Amino acid sequence: MSEGERLAGNLQAVRQRIDAAARAAGRDPGAVALLAVSKTHPAEAVAALAALGQRDFAENRVQELSGKAAALADDPAVPALRWHLVGQLQRNKAAAVVRLGATVHSVDREQLVQALARAAETQQCVVDVLVQVDLGGPEGELGERGGAPPDDVPRLADAVGTAAGLRLRGLMAVAPRGGDPAPAFDRLAALAARVRADHPAASELSAGMSGDLEAAVAAGATVVRVGTALFGARPLASDAEDPHGTRARS
Repeated sequence: MSEGERLAGNLQAVRQRIDAAARAAGRDPGAVALLAVSKTHPAEAVAALAALGQRDFAENRVQELSGKAAALADDPAVPALRWHLVGQLQRNKAAAVVRLGATVHSVDREQLVQALARAAETQQCVVDVLVQVDLGGPEGELGERGGAPPDDVPRLADAVGTAAGLRLRGLMAVAPRGGDPAPAFDRLAALAARVRADHPAASELSAGMSGDLEAAVAAGATVVRVGTALFGARPLASDAEDPHGTRARS
């Protein structure tokens, strides 16, 4: 089996899973978008998946995002792609992400909101962002997978919503490690409804990965972030242990 055939089979299987999960939840399958998480995989794999019709791709690190975006932008065979950052973002790298026109899924503190707003003003553009929610660890402790504490999310959403140059798209979260992800996703959905009451345009809910996308779709996810089920096992064991590559932030 060629690499293209393998990716085509994986893409079809993931889309079938999304469709089945949406129908089981009484939802329109077309209301759930697939975000392909290509971190640690080569640009050639992104190009191959793009040739199969996938347009939205996510990276975990700014440097990898910049490199792949530049390489593929110069390839006339690759259609225009939409890039997303799902990993933790340091303030000193905010301008680089804004220059790429990427959607930022991991806004988790006001200092980052301010840094992105300054970069958007400098570059005279609008940046789409999602506020990341910390759903806790296996015993519910915060700080396990990154994101803002749930009680802080409405205030942070307000900060994004009033910042010039930023557009609040919704919320993002990673389910706790171990156990049933459904309760965590249900808490996320309730928080998302609370945010939408004040920010009606914040309709996106980015949740669910290769192992738990069905539970996320059942809870109302509009975007699922899938890496391993599309591309295969990641080359770096350290990244496989930490799906969103949480790093120290500034």
